Amino acid sequence: MDSFSALVRTASHEQHMEAETSTFMSDLLGGRLGVEAYTRYTEQLWFVYEALESGAERLVSDPVAGPFIRPELFRLAALERDLAHLRGPEWRSALTALPATRAYADRVRECAERWPAGYVAHHYTRYLGDLSGGQIIRDKAEKTWGFTKKGDGVRFYVFEGITNPAAFKRNYRALLDAVRADDLEKQRIVTECKRAFALNTAVFHALGEEFPLSA
Repeated sequence: MDSFSALVRTASHEQHMEAETSTFMSDLLGGRLGVEAYTRYTEQLWFVYEALESGAERLVSDPVAGPFIRPELFRLAALERDLAHLRGPEWRSALTALPATRAYADRVRECAERWPAGYVAHHYTRYLGDLSGGQIIRDKAEKTWGFTKKGDGVRFYVFEGITNPAAFKRNYRALLDAVRADDLEKQRIVTECKRAFALNTAVFHALGEEFPLSA
């Protein structure tokens, strides 16, 4: 029988591919969009991580979500440094969430407050994605827009507290396998993972509409 972490990975594979191959992300990674599009994407990430991390403290002692709250994963401070670099010191005053981003962040916050197992689904889809595919984005951003390697502008993708990402991901999957939930609750977590990917893809679609490539 498949482990729970394998089940989660398989179940969300289709949505994962859809998110990764969205037109916006393809255009961004292909160097066809300017730094403004990258900046706007970074701004949207701020709202999602603010929702993920502002509620994290309360979940530390939760039997289900608690083991996943790892400070070395936290991204908000790095995002804020990137935004200060990209937008200047007054970056907060111009920060706006797309409706799709607002919906995503609201769902994350709702899970953090009311359903810790659902929060785990969002935690998994975001942080493990950042540790994996996020490195491709960092590399492209450095090459395309000339950011200093692992410096301001791409700090979001640099996990300074994680020296061995492969080992960290293995440990994380072991935490998933040991999650304190019955089969029905595990199925709900898998469903929420799919929802997380769908919410993320909706943000990409909205960004794609804001930054269409001129025909």
